[in-house]
Amino acid sequence: MIKELIVVEGKSDTVAVKRAVEADTIETGGSAVDRKVIAKIQLAMQRRGVIILTDPDHAGERIRKIVAAKVPGCKHAFIPEKDATRKGDIGIENASPEAIRHALEHVHTSFEGAPVIIGLDELMAGGLMVHPRAAERRMQLGNLLGIGYCNGKQLYKRLAMFGITREEFAQALAQIDQGGITS
Repeated sequence: MIKELIVVEGKSDTVAVKRAVEADTIETGGSAVDRKVIAKIQLAMQRRGVIILTDPDHAGERIRKIVAAKVPGCKHAFIPEKDATRKGDIGIENASPEAIRHALEHVHTSFEGAPVIIGLDELMAGGLMVHPRAAERRMQLGNLLGIGYCNGKQLYKRLAMFGITREEFAQALAQIDQGGITS
């Protein structure tokens, strides 16, 4: 049984999570996260803790940002897009129980105001910004580090927010450069 409540987008996501682990969920009901849902998540955070597990798409990222802004200290679990896609449909409901368990075993806790360890210049030097394949490389890096896909500016923030070390960053970049992962 997972102690924390898991925030998901909808009923089919709850079904997928419950196939993978014994856990309780809170469904946002889509990207319009209302006050009642936020109140439930805040209470869950006080009592048990919260893990956000949203779809690896634009709407899922929007929900993640809204919840994290209104409920500080949430843990974050990410499933790579390739592991949550079936017949062109992206969502947690398409992820295998193994992919869901893996994401929940590798959660990250965000903390605002974290010191910046990896600078914008390092992101550019690593081909993660202002590079012809920057988006692809960011997706690979996000998958390797378990922090999900994001644009360059968000990557800069996430690396600090999740306390990614210089060593973790360098190892992931080396793996990408060696062709050790595909998006």
